Amino acid sequence: MIARRRRPELPVVAGERLLAWAEGGPGVVVGGTREALYLLDAGRNEPQRIPWEQVQAADWDSDASVLRVSEVGHWGDERPEHRFELEDPRLLLQLVRERVSASVLLQRHVSVDGRRGLRVIARRASTGEREVAWVYEFDEGIDPDDPVVRRLAAEALTAAREEIGLT
Repeated sequence: MIARRRRPELPVVAGERLLAWAEGGPGVVVGGTREALYLLDAGRNEPQRIPWEQVQAADWDSDASVLRVSEVGHWGDERPEHRFELEDPRLLLQLVRERVSASVLLQRHVSVDGRRGLRVIARRASTGEREVAWVYEFDEGIDPDDPVVRRLAAEALTAAREEIGLT
């Protein structure tokens, strides 16, 4: 008989239910609901809630047992990043992969200089409650202030909005 893991003390927003979690050292819990990722670090009374559409990427380093989560940011600002050493994160990693992927409605690459360019990404909450958020990601060496890059980005955004019916 397999023993069930006890649910951690991780408060979530009313109406949400913790689907998967992993624990680290004392007071460290990372969990997920259908709507958001919750990060609780030792010393904090309340977890940080990050809606899935605001999670840029999540990487698992199996050698170090470290989950690294980066948030969607703004060009020129340092992107918020969180690192947690976790034990037995299998179900959590599956949930993170599924929910982040589900938040992406569309992603298109636009070439600017050979293979380098920018991506236009449309993201939305799984509940559909919030409007579509449009994000640009620029490859290394691509200047978002360059007039050619700005024109290509605007054209790509217009085409992407048309593609998903938001004209």
